[in-house]
Amino acid sequence: MDTLPANIPGLVWAYRINRGAAKPARLSNEAHKGDLAAEDGFFWLHLNLADARVPALLEEIEGLPEPVRAALTTHDTHAAVTVDDQMLFGTLVDCQREFDRDTRDLGWLHFAISDRFIITTRLQPLRSVERARMAIEKNAAKFQRPVDLFELLVVEFQRTLISIVMDMTEELNVIEDFVYDNAPRDERRRLAPVRRTIVRLHRHLRTLLSLMRRAAASDDDEMPFGFEEIAGRLTGRLESVDHDVYALQERARLLHEEIDSKLSSETNRHLYILSLMTAFLLPPTLVTGFFGMNTSNLPFASGSSGGTEYAVALIIASVLLAWWLLKRVNIL
Repeated sequence: MDTLPANIPGLVWAYRINRGAAKPARLSNEAHKGDLAAEDGFFWLHLNLADARVPALLEEIEGLPEPVRAALTTHDTHAAVTVDDQMLFGTLVDCQREFDRDTRDLGWLHFAISDRFIITTRLQPLRSVERARMAIEKNAAKFQRPVDLFELLVVEFQRTLISIVMDMTEELNVIEDFVYDNAPRDERRRLAPVRRTIVRLHRHLRTLLSLMRRAAASDDDEMPFGFEEIAGRLTGRLESVDHDVYALQERARLLHEEIDSKLSSETNRHLYILSLMTAFLLPPTLVTGFFGMNTSNLPFASGSSGGTEYAVALIIASVLLAWWLLKRVNIL
């Protein structure tokens, strides 16, 4: 990435893609807005919303209605796909990435697409966008229209989901081995973040699927050329990974129920042991309490030897009586 200052505020990268060209033309920070226009193609402008000058820049770009500019600068954290006047705009969910590693934290990519440009904005670096950039640099000839690049972004998000599903499957395998082991072990703290990630992914994925179907059902005059076919392919891809995420969610739920069941059984066993100890110790407690009263004429208090032995014998007899009664009522 070029260093600041930039003539295009918030610029992360900008590509000018001519149809049939194997390599895109990447613009530097010193480029002006007028350099974006492609002779026979489109441009991709990717901006960082952390720069407060981005809204002013979008107002200077021709062909951006007010709803589109609002969609590119919003801080909403939910997916949205809108088709209007042969433009496609909204927000896609993605996973964030650090400089040295990928994460499972969700981020949001705002986009606007027409027949001559695709503009994307974000706050945090995103995994799928970076992979799409690498694919553009590798072979730009595969992307003849801006909607082709939109398809690439969603496909890369689907691939990101597949990798996350595989990672979480391995985590659930490890947790499952401990859960079904004979040694009791509480894995709820380890399972909780996995369930939270799965639930969030499934919720946003279902929303994106619904929005994609709704956008594909728009009037032909409203949607960009070729989007209906692309939306059908993307819906099929997202539905396949949605089944995997749902199956993972059900598996995590069953594991949580199994952990709760084992912990409940262990707690009940401990309570059972404590109840038996209480039942055995209650009769001796009554005997010792009786002989501990400070009253006159207590048995074995005076005038006879062996009072302690008689009291011990009564204690043992009371324990045996309690054991016999528990066996008689089938508690033991």
